[in-house]
Amino acid sequence: MSTSSPRQAGFLAIELDGAGWDGADITRAVLAAESAGFHAATFTDVPVPGRANALQRAAFAGPVSRTIALVPEVDTVYTEPFHVSTQLASLDYVSGGRGGWIVTAAESPEAAAAVGRSSVTGAALGQEAAASIEVSRRLWDSWEDDAVIRDVATGRYIDVDKLHYADFETPAGFAGTGYSVKGPSIIPRPLQGQLPVLVPASLLGEVPAGAVDGVLVSAPAAELLAAEVRDVRAQVGAAVAVVAELDVVLDARGQAAAGRLAGIDADRAVYTGSAAGLTDFLTDLLKEADGVRLHPASLAVDLEELGRLVLPELRRRGALRPVAQNGTFRDLLGLQRPVSRYASAAAPAGAGK
Repeated sequence: MSTSSPRQAGFLAIELDGAGWDGADITRAVLAAESAGFHAATFTDVPVPGRANALQRAAFAGPVSRTIALVPEVDTVYTEPFHVSTQLASLDYVSGGRGGWIVTAAESPEAAAAVGRSSVTGAALGQEAAASIEVSRRLWDSWEDDAVIRDVATGRYIDVDKLHYADFETPAGFAGTGYSVKGPSIIPRPLQGQLPVLVPASLLGEVPAGAVDGVLVSAPAAELLAAEVRDVRAQVGAAVAVVAELDVVLDARGQAAAGRLAGIDADRAVYTGSAAGLTDFLTDLLKEADGVRLHPASLAVDLEELGRLVLPELRRRGALRPVAQNGTFRDLLGLQRPVSRYASAAAPAGAGK
């Protein structure tokens, strides 16, 4: 988060994994979340045959939405970094600068077998993530902002002097199979210059805090979440957004939340109870966290309750910031638009990542 001004009110993101996979389902869910006043929508990426992946679903939502940031989870272990970079740049264009990236790096023997490589485990997962982030950032910068000139008189579309090689090689001691990326990208620089990059707190260490814009923080129980946020804040400093992860099961449609909780196998902190109780909980949590990502037990049920009862009251209390019209995801996180690292002009002080 920007340190140039007093800390703002918080923001809310919502996970839309339960929305379905066809165009109508995605459109309906994104527009409902946007209408409810959420600042960002996220998309999980669990490989399922015949299902659009998280990045594809986010890209589909880009042209149909107007204010909500679109932030897919994208794998960094079994997906080519060059493709990750270019597809995320495309997301930024189709969303008008509202794209972001949640970095994932998990053990997956099935994914390893599918691409014909050995399974990655342990610290190597974080190394793969760190390398993929660095490749993407270099490739996003490899086109200067004014590289596209469209000079009809000379027949030139780009100024080749403003395209640059990324020249990345995996560092010494890299646990996985080493690789290099020459570049430049095949897509002009993203509208935001650099898409905001968020990582789970579990990757911190192998992925340095200086390489990311946000950290996702969970805890075994809801009452431990604020303390975990404070601990992570102490690690990453004020310049990195700290976003709490919270599963939500609300009393809704005449059914108690406890009854709806049955069968849910949560691996995050869980809030169970009334909308009023959740509003109180989030009011306190947003005093510690820059934002909260909600994972509703049932998108069809809980999103309605959140939009009707929780978000309006949080705004009335001043706990939530307004939704920005024509804003970018970087704006939401308080980040300046950075100058390309390869630009011939010197970047201004504090230009960001």
